[in-house]
Amino acid sequence: MLNHIIEALALLIVRVISSTGYAGIALLMAVESTCIPIPSEIIMPFSGYLVSQGQLSLLGVATAGAIGCNLGSTIAYVIGATGGRRLVEKWGRYVLLDTSDIDLAERFFVRFGPVTVFLARLLPLIRTFIALPAGFARMRQWQFQLYTFVGSWLWCYALAYVGLVLGQQWETNPTVKAVFHNADIVIVALAVVAVAWVVMRRWKHSR
Repeated sequence: MLNHIIEALALLIVRVISSTGYAGIALLMAVESTCIPIPSEIIMPFSGYLVSQGQLSLLGVATAGAIGCNLGSTIAYVIGATGGRRLVEKWGRYVLLDTSDIDLAERFFVRFGPVTVFLARLLPLIRTFIALPAGFARMRQWQFQLYTFVGSWLWCYALAYVGLVLGQQWETNPTVKAVFHNADIVIVALAVVAVAWVVMRRWKHSR
């Protein structure tokens, strides 16, 4: 049953972006930033692939992704600020929220202070959870929003650029095209693997 859920989630990511463009990117990144296991490492490279096909712009997908990160992170911040760690530990398991990841983000925040929100947005895994300890500490909103947007924009741009380059290679490099006969199938397969890894990891820890 879990395998079917993972496959459906991966397909959903690809289809949402394909059909709704910038709005879909913002929505998916908002969900990811509320600590729900939808990996940005799939969302943004696929967005970059659509850039290579002329359907979207690189600046547009990076900005849409960053806006989504701010929206989702604000929700996580409010949860952390109003409910505290106890609330997150009590209900987090229902969205496969791994407390060990929260511990890591909190230690990072305590060590480096508010600038951690910017730094963490450039790091895998910890970027998803950093809004919670910022909320625990009731970090100033203007700092939180600014650091979140700038760090998220750079992260989204980098991942989308990777997708753009790979998309161009599919179109211009005969060797790559011979290996990957159908780009959509490859992207969906990679999405399934990535989502499976994230979900299974959190599922294991939550149990």
